[in-house]
Amino acid sequence: MGNPVTHWQILTTQPQRLQQFYTKLFDWRSGDDNALGYQAIDTGHADGIDGGLWPIAPNEGRPMVQLFVRVDDVATHVAKAVALGATVVIPPQVLPGGDEMAVVVDPDGLPFAMFRGRGSVPN
Repeated sequence: MGNPVTHWQILTTQPQRLQQFYTKLFDWRSGDDNALGYQAIDTGHADGIDGGLWPIAPNEGRPMVQLFVRVDDVATHVAKAVALGATVVIPPQVLPGGDEMAVVVDPDGLPFAMFRGRGSVPN
């Protein structure tokens, strides 16, 4: 099994501004029915992957793009990432929907998530 990038999200302190920017620029569709303010983004094309906008407060970090990579064993991949120089931000944990996820920061300082699940988005 490969380890595909299946989802992306933009962490932002300005979710409404970026939602308007990307929907006007690329004709992407946005859904904002999430209680936490998450806005799912549908890019409208089968060739790409969909993503979302995650609102953060200024004290919660910095704006960035985060990739989600599906793996068959989260703990094993986290250990391998650490051995290769990554830092764990969120250790492996089971999500309410039953999927497992962890977030690490690569040696260059870029965070990404690894998850085990059936869908393209951790659940």
